[in-house]
Order: sequence, then C-alpha cells, then structure tokens
Amino acid sequence: MSTAPLPGFPAGFRWGVSTSAYQIEGGAGADGRGPSIWDTFAHSPGRIADGSTGDVACDHYHRHAEDVALMAGLGVSAYRFSIAWPRVQPDGSGPANAAGLDFYDRLVDDLLAVGIDPVATLFHWDLPQPLEDAGGWLNRDTAHRFAGYADLVAARLGDRVKLWITLNEPFIHMSLGHGTGLHAPGRFLLFDAFPVAHHQLLGHGLAVAALRARTTSPVAIANNYSPVVLRGDTDADRTAGLAYDGLHNRLFTDPLLGRGYPPGFDPAVVRDGDLDVIAAPIDLLGVNYYNPTGIRAPEEDSPLPFDLVPLDGYPRTASDWPVVPEGLRDLLVGLRDRYGDVLPPIQVTESGCAYDDAPDADGRVHDPERIAYLDGHLRAVRAAIDAGVDVTGYFVWSLLDNWEWAEGFTKRFGLVHVDFRTQVRTPKSSYAWFRDQVVRR
Repeated sequence: MSTAPLPGFPAGFRWGVSTSAYQIEGGAGADGRGPSIWDTFAHSPGRIADGSTGDVACDHYHRHAEDVALMAGLGVSAYRFSIAWPRVQPDGSGPANAAGLDFYDRLVDDLLAVGIDPVATLFHWDLPQPLEDAGGWLNRDTAHRFAGYADLVAARLGDRVKLWITLNEPFIHMSLGHGTGLHAPGRFLLFDAFPVAHHQLLGHGLAVAALRARTTSPVAIANNYSPVVLRGDTDADRTAGLAYDGLHNRLFTDPLLGRGYPPGFDPAVVRDGDLDVIAAPIDLLGVNYYNPTGIRAPEEDSPLPFDLVPLDGYPRTASDWPVVPEGLRDLLVGLRDRYGDVLPPIQVTESGCAYDDAPDADGRVHDPERIAYLDGHLRAVRAAIDAGVDVTGYFVWSLLDNWEWAEGFTKRFGLVHVDFRTQVRTPKSSYAWFRDQVVRR
C-alpha cells in the first residue's frame, strides 16, 4: 500500500458496497420464494467446495435492518443489491409474489431513511428453476419472461430505486454456468453456449424498455472485464489474445453500444431487429474488475482458440487471483479509447478480494491485505479519471462475507466478517479504513 495520502475524488462521486441475493439473503423457502438454479445446483452433491448451500447464507432476509445500520455506519451513499427473481416470480412468469416484493419494499425504504441510494440489480444469476426446466437462457422466451419480471419490480419500486442494473456479469453466467459447468445450471457447452449470450442481451434490451416505461431513474448493465496480458510474442499468441478479448471483453459490450457482435461471435439465433433492441441507450456502464487474464496460443489439441496462463510475479488473494491494480486503470482507459463518444459514464460496480480473515483473541478482525488492495485499486480509478475517463462511482465487493458460489463459505470478501454459525457481524479494519480514509475524508 502506498504511504502517500489517497487522492481526492470528484464531488458527487458515488461510494457504495455491493451484494447479491443468493449469496446473502437465505430465507430460501420463506414467504413463497421458489427454487432457483442455484438452489438446485448447491444441493447437488460435489458441486460446492465445502458442500454448503445458500439456504441461510448471511440470513439477510431476516437481518436486513442490522445490515442497513452497518452501511449507515460506513457512510456509503449507495447500496447495490440484487433482487431474487424466484422470490418475486416463483415460476418465472405470472403475477408477482406480493410477500417477496414486500421484502424489497422494506429494504428500499430503510435505505432511503438513512440517506443511502438503492441500486437494484434485476438478475444476479438466480434464474427460477421452472424457467431452466423450459430451457433457461438457451430458450429465447426467457428474454421475454425477464422483461415481464422487470416490469413487475419497477411497478413496485420504480419511484424509489435510484439506479437499475439489468444483468450482472452475463459473460460469467454464460461461460461458467453454461460453457464449463462450474456454476449453475452446470451445463458444459463450450462455444455452443453463445445463444445464452444473445438471449441475455436481448433480455437486457427488453428490460430497458420495460424500465423506461415505469421509471425515470438511470438504467445500466454490470459487465465483468479482464484485460488480456499476452504470455508470448508470436502471431499465434496475438491471435489468441484477440480471440479471448473478443469473448470476454467485447461480446457483451460491442452490441450494447451499437456495434453488433465482434467477428466470429454472431450466434445463429439472432433475428431481425434484435440488435436494435440490445443497443437501447443506457445511462451508465457498470464495470466489475478483479484481475487481468494471461493468454497464449493454444496447444494443438485444445478445444479453445487460446490457453489461459497464470500471471506470475504478483501478490495473490485467497482465491489465487493476481492483485494487479494497474489493470483497472488500463481497463478503464481502454474502454474509453475503444468506444469513444458512445461510451456512457462508468461506475465500478464490483471491486474486491478474498482473504482468510478471522477474529483475533480480542474478537477484532484485521485485514491489512484488503486495505492495501482497495488503496491500490482506488488509486487506479483516480489515474483513469486523470486520464479523462468519466468514472462516477466505486462499489466495494462486498459488504459482508458471504456464500461465494461454487466456493461455498471458503472465501471471505467482506468489509464485515460474518460468523456463519451465529450470524454475528464484526466490522473488519478495512471497514474502518474505508469509512475514515475514503468515504468521510
């Protein structure tokens, strides 16, 4: 961590924290909530590292008032949470489950009461299981079901949510959930997963229209980006780098900004008019960044046009991800250079790290590595702003230690430590640092 004071940020810069429904809410069967693909996946033997599920997670469904108080103490101006589609529409279609919407109604009101902007993500990977049984995102109809769900939520919350995010990380949901099977729903399709990309983007565009009809609040999408670092200098390595960049960084951004799909990534499922729906103007682009990706030319028998290579020479998190703050600066500047005037303002909607945090003998949780991580990444954001990139907010992933998808409870990302047995919350030293050195300075 630099010993120099953290640079200042523009007036009105949005400081926030992020979570997602299945990772923190629990209440899996409460008040009419139906099963999601993650309920099914987590209860399938061998899918989750520690055999756990999100049935209880952080019990946020019953403890949200305590968590809102933690955010108020932190001093953030915004909270990015996701709405559980199966809590609102257990079957993925039909009328809203009133009790499910009641929960988010209370949460939004409680946030506003303490001066925190509600930032609602409509889809953070928890597709209702009945829709998956009908084909999931491989089925074009799911895009239309998503728009109907967006309309129901906006009809109830559209007067108070300050920013809407349609999809979270559609690349990750496509690649890990449908390409390699490491996430729910566990499909192993490799490049046959491209219909999932198109139908998610089509659902985004249709949801944008539904939201615009119900609310004047800004609308965005949150994409995961990973700058390519070539691990070789041959033409084959460069071709591999372009292939990976097109898949990870352009497939879900080029069509959003009116450029259509990048070369080689035009699914046969595209119909006339789809690209116009997908390119509906958005007010912000959410950027989720964790690390760059090392790429080189593939081996002869590889089913992919690139090989993934570890990036050596950097500190690593408990997830074994390299810590490369300058990659965030390069990413933000690269987006501006690639898309120019069609790029909307950016907010960093996820940035964070997992470390093996545990209370000491006095019950305190010291996490200097997380402080160093956040310090470095905030300096990278400031450097991008200084280079002329319009970055207007930064959300830490995450407020709470949570249920980390296929890793279960083995990875801790939170500013607040959670004892998953007792549900006791303990703010870490990074919580105090972010409050005092970033938000309130």
